[in-house]
Amino acid sequence: MRIRTTGILTCLMLALSWPLWAQHEGEQHTATAHEAEAATEEHAQEGEAHHATCSCEHEGEGEFDVAAVAFHHIGDANAFHIWGDIYFPLPVMLYDRQGGKWDVMMSSRFDYKHNHGNGRKAINRYVLVEGVIYRVIDEHFPSEEVQLDCVSEIEHKGEKHPAIVYKGQCYELEAKTTWDGGFTGGGPTSFYDFSITKNVFTMLLVFFLLGWMFVSVRKAYQKRQGMAPTGLQNLVELMIMFIQEEVAKPFIGKHYFRYMPFLISLFFFILALNLIGQIPFFPGSGNVTGNISATAGLALVTAFRVYTSGNKHYWEHVFWMPGVPAWVKIILTPVEVLGLLIKPFTLMLRLFANITAGHIVLISFVGLIFIFGKMGQSIGGATAGILSAFVLNGFMMAIEVLVALIQAFVFTLLAASYLGDATQEAH
Repeated sequence: MRIRTTGILTCLMLALSWPLWAQHEGEQHTATAHEAEAATEEHAQEGEAHHATCSCEHEGEGEFDVAAVAFHHIGDANAFHIWGDIYFPLPVMLYDRQGGKWDVMMSSRFDYKHNHGNGRKAINRYVLVEGVIYRVIDEHFPSEEVQLDCVSEIEHKGEKHPAIVYKGQCYELEAKTTWDGGFTGGGPTSFYDFSITKNVFTMLLVFFLLGWMFVSVRKAYQKRQGMAPTGLQNLVELMIMFIQEEVAKPFIGKHYFRYMPFLISLFFFILALNLIGQIPFFPGSGNVTGNISATAGLALVTAFRVYTSGNKHYWEHVFWMPGVPAWVKIILTPVEVLGLLIKPFTLMLRLFANITAGHIVLISFVGLIFIFGKMGQSIGGATAGILSAFVLNGFMMAIEVLVALIQAFVFTLLAASYLGDATQEAH
């Protein structure tokens, strides 16, 4: 079954997609260097009036916000939240583009003091807000390790931006780096973040688990030659035969075998990521396939495999379809070229949307406990919320396992379909 090749291709997919995951998706509040300077000048001019809009008075207070909790838990972070103020720290690797300096440390140095991962320390102007690394815009902010008053928000030009309070003064933060260096988010940020986040850690964990599984199955075949498969060997063989008979052969045809390692890698990698994301505690809870940067990486790897496999017949039908009047080709060619871009885009969105929706629904059901209980004011309401959440989440968890299997299958099926189109002979 070419298990060894499958493991190698899984590693290749991991390596190609890592830059997207490692630097993760951008926030809505990306600031350019020019905007940062302008913001700093405005802060200096506004003085005390500006600082009054940012304080620590209401930190941790307010009504329970289900949406905020849901989006926090499905987002990426630089640490795994275990319980209360207990976190499993992850390596942080930051590069200052202006100073050319690397900062390498564990995320625990930011001193978590909040269940959403707000750090109480700033290091070289870097801070941790809800598990995500930001940087203080003001270049005059102390570069050494300093204790913060709190994490807050600041309203600037009608929008709320993350901020920190240090010695009673408010400092606006520059958003984390984006996977494209901020090019599509308003301009490059002043730093690059190559940290091992929750999603990257989960991806590496799945990679090693799959490697162990494939090696174990290979050894089982070597020891049990001519004997019926058992245990894990039986399960893996069943899945591989399913992909071969129900996906590869029908959609690719006679050339199916050369693409089996890729399809097997794709299916097992996505399925494992989907399933480990269902585990609500460490080392699970990483929402990799619910991260659009991760699904974009998988979609781009698939598109690269499809386009590099395309034969002459395939590209003729894309750029200058034979047997069609020239004036019609002028219309068809842009549509076909657009289709080349739409295919990976739909792969990316389908997986991302389905996994993200399931996680949000699960967390929303848990939120019923706090909504019905009115944050501890109603014991009866909290009890009703627990019962409702238990029943609804039990049902949803079963559905989510099914969705994990279906989405891995659908992604692999569509990849095989695109490969079949790229490799079919003229007729």
